[in-house]
Amino acid sequence: MRDKLYNFVGKNPFWVILVCITFMVLAGTGAQKLEFKNDYRVFFSEENPQLTAFESMQKVYNKSDNVSFVVVPKDGNVFTAEHLAALKVLTKESWQVPYSTRVDSVTNFQYTYAEEDDMIVEDLVMSTKNLTSDRLEKIKQIAISEPLLVNKIISQTGHVSIVNVTVQFPGVNPMAETPEVAASVRAIKTQFLAEHPELDVYLSGMAMMNTSFGESSISDSSTLIPLMFLVVIVTIGLLLRTITGTISTVLIIIMSIVTTMGLAGWLGFYLTGPSSSAPTMIMTLAVADCIHILTSMFYEMRQGADKRTAIARSIKINLQPIFLTSITTAIGFLSMNFSDSPPFRDLGNLVAIGVMLAFVFSITIFPALLTVLPVRVKVQPENKKDIMAKLADFVIAKRKALLPLTSIFIISSIMFIPNNELNDDFVKYFDETVPYRVATDFMQENLSGMMMVEISVKTGEASGINNPKYLNSVSDFSDWLRARPETDHVNTITDTLKRLNKNMHGDDPNWYKLPDSQEMSAQYLLLYEMSLPYGLDLNNQLDVDKSSSRIVATFKNMTSNELITVERDMIQWFSKHAPQYEVDFASPSLMFAHIGQRNITSMLIGTTLALILISILLGVALKSWRFGLISLLPNLAPAAIGFGIWGLYSGQVGLGLSVVIGMTLGIVVDDTVHFLSKYLHARRDKNANTKEAVHYAFDNVGRALWVTTFVLVAGFTVLAQSSFKMNADMGFLTALTIFVALVVDFLFLPPLLMLLDKNKSEVKENAAVTAEATT
Repeated sequence: MRDKLYNFVGKNPFWVILVCITFMVLAGTGAQKLEFKNDYRVFFSEENPQLTAFESMQKVYNKSDNVSFVVVPKDGNVFTAEHLAALKVLTKESWQVPYSTRVDSVTNFQYTYAEEDDMIVEDLVMSTKNLTSDRLEKIKQIAISEPLLVNKIISQTGHVSIVNVTVQFPGVNPMAETPEVAASVRAIKTQFLAEHPELDVYLSGMAMMNTSFGESSISDSSTLIPLMFLVVIVTIGLLLRTITGTISTVLIIIMSIVTTMGLAGWLGFYLTGPSSSAPTMIMTLAVADCIHILTSMFYEMRQGADKRTAIARSIKINLQPIFLTSITTAIGFLSMNFSDSPPFRDLGNLVAIGVMLAFVFSITIFPALLTVLPVRVKVQPENKKDIMAKLADFVIAKRKALLPLTSIFIISSIMFIPNNELNDDFVKYFDETVPYRVATDFMQENLSGMMMVEISVKTGEASGINNPKYLNSVSDFSDWLRARPETDHVNTITDTLKRLNKNMHGDDPNWYKLPDSQEMSAQYLLLYEMSLPYGLDLNNQLDVDKSSSRIVATFKNMTSNELITVERDMIQWFSKHAPQYEVDFASPSLMFAHIGQRNITSMLIGTTLALILISILLGVALKSWRFGLISLLPNLAPAAIGFGIWGLYSGQVGLGLSVVIGMTLGIVVDDTVHFLSKYLHARRDKNANTKEAVHYAFDNVGRALWVTTFVLVAGFTVLAQSSFKMNADMGFLTALTIFVALVVDFLFLPPLLMLLDKNKSEVKENAAVTAEATT
């Protein structure tokens, strides 16, 4: 079959080139159907329990997507007439943000106070004209002592303030809606800063996080992919010194990417932050097939074969190992379908498609191009040893020392794997160059974090929230939450009711407590709601029939483990102190906290199944269950070493890193398969002993392995420069694992083979040498 394949390609190169390019063009037209989704919800499948709970809560209360203008006076004091006037302007302008449903700031906070027998409800800052220092000080004291404002809208010292815009996306065209909001708030910010140079403004909030997902991916596509192309071209050109081979390889890369992304469009895929890195991965992996064919062809030509014969021999030698490496790589990436996050499933499927397309193109149009284009290779003088031959001599000579040393290194690295813990912090999905990350870090340091949990406490009966027992339970829970060191702010209806009760008793501080009767609570709330302006009602805290209320707790930016611990403590509090109420917990923060842990569990199952399947496949292909089992060690060791080193370097394994084992498994198998196939070819077809077989493997495939490893490491190192930290960490750990795989296959696998694969003649020969040495 291998001979027939090249005979057909060699006789009809132009037809093969025409058919392949036509297929690429037809498939590639589907790329125009691809859309980019930048909503954080894309990270969660429809059946995700945290997403289901969050969307259920969003239907009961107002949606909580938002944009936060973080306003920072350069003189460190928000409470001046000039700064408050600027905040009033920004508050008014913020209502112009598309899809805005509510704007909260210190200036429009609905301040209540008593005036004789009346309760007055008005903006905290009605007018900024003729504000005296006494009035400014009073406004400041009211703001920094109001539980609903401090650490949420205003800092404790009054040096930072926020204008928070709640937006409710229609969801009709997510591709346009989020960028529309981002463009609007940026335009407002630019104009505001031009008019108020004495202020600084940062942009945070969930809408800006969604925007950052999209912009980081677009930035990566415009910088990383061109950089990767440059790395590939320079690497192949310098290491293989062939213009023809470089041009042909670049064409295979382009065809693999264009065809894959086109098919993705036809199949209804959409792009997200993780899946947008598929072209970079496909590009890197497509290079490997071409380099193996090129190095084998050049090896044959250096031995004196003509070009057509060299290409035919290269295809014959490499067809099985390239197919095996392609199928095992595809299986590794397909194991990502066990991921609980759709973008990673899409990434795995796209790269698996790309890898198999690269295989098809590398054995069809690639040899056709090499046949048509001119290729010159100098014949290598006899007895001249290259670096691979010298490395083979070293490994064979030092095998008795290398095997225990590399084994100790592997075991030592594995011992650090327990240093890793499953943790995520979605704010840190972006590096410090992303404006959203800068804004959110500043907000955390000066006001409050982005970690929020929404708690819906249900009574099960209309107007049940006015029951004094219910209100006391909610108030006790809120106080318990505020006492926790990680809590920045708690928004609860009980604070409003306490303030209203005080107002209705002549603003006597002794009456800052909950009303005694259900009727009184209901009357206070009715009176208050009737006085509130449009957009500042209580729908964000109460459901329509007053049967439940929502508490919003804001925490310091924590890791996922810490947040899950807080959630568990909250559940236990209600179980112990208020078991009669049904309580739901939900938020994007909780969703991200849980998905990392769910993902690592599901990915371990997927990777285990992939490993079993790959081992069976290798056993069948290599016609030896023994070598299939031997291959497990060099296949598993690199990922184990990689995560051991990561345990020393960072120790935080989040959503992005949870898929690395599945990704690298297939790639790592490449080196093992190519080395073992050449080793067994020498053993079986050339009747070589173990030392000669190891030497033959190094001579024939060693150069290709280190060149492909260099390209793969360079490719994933480029990905590690991504501003989207999830991709960056994934790229770094993958590059590290691939490099370790080469070291394992060069320094650990050959001594292992020479120890376990001795034939009878070698055993007798070694015994004789040993006996002679003892006498």
